[in-house]
Amino acid sequence: MDDELRLRILRLLSERPEMSQRELAQALELSLGKTNYCLRALIDRGWVKVNNFRTSQNKLAYAYVLTASGLQAKLAAAARFLSQRQAEYSRLENEIAQLRDEVANGNTPSLRRASHQ
Repeated sequence: MDDELRLRILRLLSERPEMSQRELAQALELSLGKTNYCLRALIDRGWVKVNNFRTSQNKLAYAYVLTASGLQAKLAAAARFLSQRQAEYSRLENEIAQLRDEVANGNTPSLRRASHQ
């Protein structure tokens, strides 16, 4: 599980701990099996605690609550993900500047090839 997925799951659970696995899977656009696998990994790490409770319809339900270490993991994943996105943004800015320069100066590779044929 990468930082982006880990962060998305931890964010969703911190906002809506009563969310079912099916709802979590739909929100993440993942299969129920993969969602269960990821959730189990977070529980095994001690980042998410499962609380049982009964809903008003007397059906057994669960709340997925972030533990103190889960909150720290969420912050750490957010910091790493932010760093990755900033590096990606910087690369894109450089690429865009280079493309603008090529277009402004007529130096695009496809234009040079076409003019030599």
